[in-house]
Amino acid sequence: MKRLFSLLIAAAFIASASMALAKDYQVTGPVVDVKDDQIIVKKGNENWELARDKDTKGAGEIKKGDRVTIKYKMIATSVESKSPAKADKSKADAKAKPEEKKADAKAGAVKEEKKADAKTK
Repeated sequence: MKRLFSLLIAAAFIASASMALAKDYQVTGPVVDVKDDQIIVKKGNENWELARDKDTKGAGEIKKGDRVTIKYKMIATSVESKSPAKADKSKADAKAKPEEKKADAKAGAVKEEKKADAKTK
């Protein structure tokens, strides 16, 4: 039982530490719409939709038209890679086979010889 309790405390500590690492942001503007799980605020020409839950702190009732400042954190919930990084391609070029490098150098030398022959004619 003590072991389970210790694990729960450790898990809670890790979860709170990860939330503390996320940078704080804020948006200020008039409220466009309020729902139980969402607040929509107008900032410039854009509507910002911010989710909220039972743990969202707030002072009093928020109504449409009220000017508010909402503090929030951006935390990734998943990451999916779509394409290989461009840096991988440059690494692959650097690791080209020595035979390919020699062939490229030889082709360049042949081109230089042809240019020299064309100038002498």
